Amino acid sequence: MSDKNIAILLVEDNPADIRLAQETLKDYKLQNSLIVLRDGASALSYLKQEGKYANAPVPDMLLLDLALPKVDGLEVLREIRNDAKLKDLPVVILTASTIDPRMMEHYNVSADCVILKPLTVERYLEAVRCFSHIGLSIVKIAAV
Repeated sequence: MSDKNIAILLVEDNPADIRLAQETLKDYKLQNSLIVLRDGASALSYLKQEGKYANAPVPDMLLLDLALPKVDGLEVLREIRNDAKLKDLPVVILTASTIDPRMMEHYNVSADCVILKPLTVERYLEAVRCFSHIGLSIVKIAAV
């Protein structure tokens, strides 16, 4: 495992899912920073470092809900994949329904991993296991 702290951007509007992500990272002693945004428009501003996010660091990975207010997750993903600076950002999609690969092709987008809702600790751990498949490693805090 690397000793690099991984910055994770979670774009999710459901408070219960946000809390679950925070608790999972805490309970499993994963030392990675979690930035939370609640809509697609804010996510795009953050990722493109616009407005109040002008000095925001680009995250190491994105956990992206598809059903978002203002700008939906597929549009966020499409813009990321069409942006030269962001196109290689690892993206884990969080969705309540199975994603049709034809839909992803239609939007000309791809994700590195898909996690189905309802989210549980086990499903978040699936997302954590995806990290190694996309070239990231998590930092575990040693037990005291």
